[in-house]
Amino acid sequence: MTAREFVRKVFAGQWPILVVGLIFIAAFALVVAGYWRRGALVIGIGVGVAAALRLTLTDDRAGLLVVRSRAIDFVTTATVSAAVLYIAWTIDPLGTS
Repeated sequence: MTAREFVRKVFAGQWPILVVGLIFIAAFALVVAGYWRRGALVIGIGVGVAAALRLTLTDDRAGLLVVRSRAIDFVTTATVSAAVLYIAWTIDPLGTS
């Protein structure tokens, strides 16, 4: 197997976690740039995307998003997403963005 085939196989099989990872990288870039509230909102959105992907994709297609049963994974990630979004939306900015 060549390196190109290996990379293609990894990306084809693990695209859901890679999408969530890219959202997290964007969120952390916002935090580093000083936009921590916006970064926190994007983290909440990323976890929500993970929840939606886990709910809609089969276990084989969800790849590394699969931890336990579909219901437990969805409820857990949706709850974390809602909590992060609520906290990020309601926290006082203290003069920052």
